[in-house]
Amino acid sequence: MPSPFSLPLHALRLAGKCALPLIMWFSVGEAARFGLLYLGTEISHGDYRQARLVATIAVMTLVVMLAMAITTGMLHSLRGALWETAARGGESERYWVALDRIAPAFAAIYLTWNFVRRDAQDFISLDWLHNLDQNFYNPILTGVAEGKEAETTAGAGLSDLDWRVSLASMAVAMGLRWFFNRMVERGEGKVAGVAAALSEFALFFFGLNATMTLASLRADWVGHRQVVAESGELWKQAKENVPGWESFWTALGEIRPYLVDALIVPLTWLTIAILVFGAFSEEARTAVRGVRRLEEGVDRLEQSHTITQNSFNRVTGSFMERWVPLVNTFRLVIKGGAALFGMMCLFYVALRLGADYADRGVRTLIGSETPYWWLVISEPIEFVKNLLVTTLTMCLLAATFDIAATRARRSGQAINA
Repeated sequence: MPSPFSLPLHALRLAGKCALPLIMWFSVGEAARFGLLYLGTEISHGDYRQARLVATIAVMTLVVMLAMAITTGMLHSLRGALWETAARGGESERYWVALDRIAPAFAAIYLTWNFVRRDAQDFISLDWLHNLDQNFYNPILTGVAEGKEAETTAGAGLSDLDWRVSLASMAVAMGLRWFFNRMVERGEGKVAGVAAALSEFALFFFGLNATMTLASLRADWVGHRQVVAESGELWKQAKENVPGWESFWTALGEIRPYLVDALIVPLTWLTIAILVFGAFSEEARTAVRGVRRLEEGVDRLEQSHTITQNSFNRVTGSFMERWVPLVNTFRLVIKGGAALFGMMCLFYVALRLGADYADRGVRTLIGSETPYWWLVISEPIEFVKNLLVTTLTMCLLAATFDIAATRARRSGQAINA
């Protein structure tokens, strides 16, 4: 029976055994990602602006799909080195099978937990840097000379799409998502899952501008409603009259990001890892197993009319996509022992803190008085840092699953029960 405290050693064992494929997957992914981001910054400026923005958003959709493909590839390269894989026996699963299986869940998790923010930030940063002369300095100098306000399109490739074009593209993406999701439900098509994920990402990016515009109009309309106004007044009175009200919510707001980064985010990535390894259930029934009343509620829902089930899914869809996979992952980790969950979160955070301090130390040791030298030297340092953090994180996730699944199997429990 493997000990939960052997997690770091097991992760290092996996890193040593699978170092070459992990490095190759990461390196190819970073090169392809930079190429796509660079392409997006090239095509997002010029004539026929709206058509260019549609193409830019399509490129961003491919950037996120690439993240899914590389994550799956890195985890899949670890699959053969796991104890649990050897215990199951059988032939090794092909990469495309694993990718197609996890794609819909990956899209839901990636978007609902806002992991897509990093891709958008990197695109905007590269767009500013790449078009610094044409789309920043030139408009400013021209505006000063002509006595008018400067206009620049730098960094606006994801937000300048006309809301009508955005809404039309969103409708097309929504139709494709519905079509491919039905194929996934029926088990048809070899790449239906990947196509469903692609349409999900396209729906997000193409609908971003229309959603922001409509949400702004809705917020203005709602803000003038009587009930909303009274609710705001009650909240204001509570802040003034209830002792500790404001300090409580302020403290909660300060603590919440740390709790999410240290507990929820590691569980989310572990969910994706378990999906790749093929020993996972996304069903709500699995999440509530052991709680009799909730199991009875799931039974009654499954026996109800189709309209009732569809209405329930529409109302609770976002909640279910966000939390049910995490609950199932947590159940699996707990089977490996509460200490395993704590060790995973501890080393997940420690990796990032250690990398940040190491990055600061390396930059301090190198030093430079040459202007703009860091524009050249910072990229290799950032690449090495991300390589180490990403590969070790994947090994940590794989080791966590391996220990939890092995302990569950040897204690006679079903892995996904």
